[in-house]
Amino acid sequence: MATAELVLVTRSPEATEAVGEALGRELEPGAVVALDGELGSGKTCLVRGLARGLCVEDPVSSPTFTLLHEYRGRLPVHHFDAWMSGRERAFLEAGGAEALCDEGVALIEWADHVRAYLPPARLAVHLSHLAPLVRRLRLAVLGAPGARPDLERALQAAARAAQEGSR
Repeated sequence: MATAELVLVTRSPEATEAVGEALGRELEPGAVVALDGELGSGKTCLVRGLARGLCVEDPVSSPTFTLLHEYRGRLPVHHFDAWMSGRERAFLEAGGAEALCDEGVALIEWADHVRAYLPPARLAVHLSHLAPLVRRLRLAVLGAPGARPDLERALQAAARAAQEGSR
């Protein structure tokens, strides 16, 4: 059940990253961001922004073939990719279950593939193509109302960032 929802349109990779950065600034320990969308829809682009908002200085890339990248920022960042078949078991074996409950932030691309392992309280983001550089982002805070106030604040920050980017 979604406690808060938002639909945004970004018109460039930079605008998508700016939305991610705004989200990242608000996340607190234990936050889970579950990203889904078709191939090339901007999941990793949004993750780059999220990482920047979490004060990660290292380059961020998709962990498609390695399953997990970890970054240091103001909180530990665990960037998972569950795209490849059979990733559910690998996700758990690579410490996925622990990372979802630790003092860091978990960013999970292709999260629908591991939905059964995700905590009920999370930020779900679905990205889709509208045009070559234009993306629609559907963001929803899932879980019991008030369970994750940081996620609700993140949604508000994303809305402000998208509004500023459209000026």
